[in-house]
Amino acid sequence: MAIEHDFEKMYQTYYMEVYSYVMTIMKDSGWAEEITQETFFKAMRSLDSYRGGASEVTWLCAIAKNLCIDTLRKESRHGNLNDEISSSINIEKTAVDKMTSLQIHQVLHNLDEPYKEVFNLRCFGELAFRDIGQIFGKSENWARVTYHRARLLIQERI
Repeated sequence: MAIEHDFEKMYQTYYMEVYSYVMTIMKDSGWAEEITQETFFKAMRSLDSYRGGASEVTWLCAIAKNLCIDTLRKESRHGNLNDEISSSINIEKTAVDKMTSLQIHQVLHNLDEPYKEVFNLRCFGELAFRDIGQIFGKSENWARVTYHRARLLIQERI
């Protein structure tokens, strides 16, 4: 009973994320809904083999990705989606990049100053280290070291 409750909670928590991920690959709401349902069905059947090495949503998206690729291959054999496999892989990379970007922004939001601002100025403001140093009244080297430390902090927390 506890496993069923946990799985129901997982389904409610991640359904839209998995569906959105599948939708970016398949570009069709019917396929996306079907593959998302199949993803959770496969996950439920193999819940006891889930080791927890990755987050639940990452695990679910990996299952979904494999189902998408299988579907696209089957459809391409029927001549319906010939070029979709290669373009779907690029879309998958974009979707994964967006998920990673969200994680970075969540960690960045909780980062202490000046790390947060230096990282923002460098990555999103695309400023040179010399300019960042000037903004803070510090040296270019200080800006480089602070940015590097911010990156390390973000990597540790992700």
